[in-house]
Amino acid sequence: MENDNTKPLSKVIRIDESEIRGHLDKMVRGTVEETLNAMLDAEADDLCKAQRYERSPDRVDTRAGSYKRKLHTKAGEVEIKVPKLRKQTFETAIIERYRRRDISIEEAIVQMYLAGVSVRRVEDITEALWGTRVSSGTVSNLNKKVYRHIERWRSQALKGEFAYVYLDGIVLKRSWGGEVKNVSVLAAIGVDSDGYRRILGVSEGHKEDKAGWLGFLKELKERGLQGTRLFISDACLGLVESISEVFPDADWQRCAVHFYRNVFSHVPSTKVREVAAMLKAIHAQESREAAQSKEKDVVKKLKAMKLRAASELVEKAIHETLTYYAYPPQHWLKLKTNNPMERLLKEARRRTKVVGAFPDGHSALMLVAARLRHVSATSWGTRKYMNMQLLKELDQEAIHSVA
Repeated sequence: MENDNTKPLSKVIRIDESEIRGHLDKMVRGTVEETLNAMLDAEADDLCKAQRYERSPDRVDTRAGSYKRKLHTKAGEVEIKVPKLRKQTFETAIIERYRRRDISIEEAIVQMYLAGVSVRRVEDITEALWGTRVSSGTVSNLNKKVYRHIERWRSQALKGEFAYVYLDGIVLKRSWGGEVKNVSVLAAIGVDSDGYRRILGVSEGHKEDKAGWLGFLKELKERGLQGTRLFISDACLGLVESISEVFPDADWQRCAVHFYRNVFSHVPSTKVREVAAMLKAIHAQESREAAQSKEKDVVKKLKAMKLRAASELVEKAIHETLTYYAYPPQHWLKLKTNNPMERLLKEARRRTKVVGAFPDGHSALMLVAARLRHVSATSWGTRKYMNMQLLKELDQEAIHSVA
């Protein structure tokens, strides 16, 4: 029978895994550091055509000391000694390779930030990928560099013509004097002569009022916006007056979807679906004349339903939503609403939502502009949106009909 009274082992080797891992990391870093310094010395010898202190008739240069530099490697941070030469500039492929790597890390950090990744998450990801944990201050400094590029992009000259321009704004919060105030960022996208969408401008509007829109439209015109035939937007305060003042020859299309919402505010919830079908029937007609005829029928039905305020709004303003009928039928679906701009600003809202209140209006502007610039570089800006040849053909038909 086995004896259960086993004696405890008195001399057991206990292994501290964290201590061993730290020791191994230190050994690896030491090896990497030693190897890199040896490679740098070899490159310097090659440039000098002789080893250090060697007397040789082939020598073309001599050493002039060295300077220290830290590099972030997969093994951790190492310190290298970069040789200096008396006659030549020491340019090493090793340093250049790591410099490109540092740049790629910076770009990746900025891309993660603009894609909506939180600063804390950026820190975790960089540590997992590169063995280097960047601080929130580093992320902030990198963004400042990017913002300089964004400012150049935001103020660049507009070349070519943009027949269709969509306008809208986004309202954000900013902390000011201990209080939270609203700040508006105004944006414009246009369709160029080749049928591609382009972000034309992003600007701080302070308020979505006439002064804000007037300043924004003047800025677009000064930067070269021309050839605009139609502006598409909601009936923002002062926007229509600003368009007629800065671009007097352009038409204005009121977003049909926003107009529906305005009408629904005068309709009981139980009747919204029925009224929506009536309004959609107006915009489903094959011509403006047919749409206006249908509008009269809808107004009569609304009055019969005792929806007086809704009927008056339709009767007074429905014509503002029918401007798109003057343009090619193939373009109607994309012209009668401001959906292209709505979807674009939805991306900006998603990114700014995690920020909360901005310290100032400029910070809000920069983050929205950064996000829109990021989106414009995707397939959004490289995919053809409209066939603009149809507009040219429509113009030719109008000329022949007059002749």
